Amino acid sequence: MRDDGLDRAIDAAGGIAQLARKIGISQPSVSNWTRVPAQRVVAVETATGVSRNDLRRDLYGEQAGSAELVDPIDAARAREYVLLAALLSAPPSKRLLDQLAALSGDATPLGRAHAALADAASSAVPSKVEREYFDLFVGLGRGELLPYASYYLTGFLNERPLSRLRGDLMTLGIERIANDSEPEDHAAILCEIMSGLADGRFDASHEAQRAFFEKHVSPWMGRLFADIENAGTARFYRAVGALGRTFIEIETEAFTFAS
Repeated sequence: MRDDGLDRAIDAAGGIAQLARKIGISQPSVSNWTRVPAQRVVAVETATGVSRNDLRRDLYGEQAGSAELVDPIDAARAREYVLLAALLSAPPSKRLLDQLAALSGDATPLGRAHAALADAASSAVPSKVEREYFDLFVGLGRGELLPYASYYLTGFLNERPLSRLRGDLMTLGIERIANDSEPEDHAAILCEIMSGLADGRFDASHEAQRAFFEKHVSPWMGRLFADIENAGTARFYRAVGALGRTFIEIETEAFTFAS
């Protein structure tokens, strides 16, 4: 039996098939859900406008109640990862574009990247951004870019980096999504996992978090964001690529100094 949050998302999307299309996975995968999997909450929220608190109260309701226990820097890191996960998992809705257009920046590299993203969002047309996302990541057969760790590290999909990731997710107690054909080494899923590690939704020590980042994120994701930034079909997503590249550089430096 589906929970209330999933039912609301399906209704908001216009049905199971429409929800599956909006988040880029197969209809049978969504049909088999009883609740929105943790790694898909951001994508479903982005696609439907149903808040993550309503989609998974067990994850985000508890987090809201104990926000004071999360270090402010880690909370900011988690928000950054959530934003990148949303933009990598599905094309942004008009609602999200409006929110991005209100971002403010400062003189820091990350602040300048936020300001550039806000500027790109303020002039973006949702239908054109949706087409841009399709050309970049989906395509007819395949998109211009394949945002998977296995592909970036080996040149092929579903290779050893994915099997190593699955083993580490099992160790961390993070469940694989049943009947979901999307490999876990998709950049959006990894950003959502890093968000959960940063804000404590997934219980792991700082050392375990650093090891996960250095093994599964830093070896390739900065290159992906640089490729997005320089992709021939990128317009709005050029600013997304610049933000992601800048943030991964900051994360890499921070984990290096902390080790």
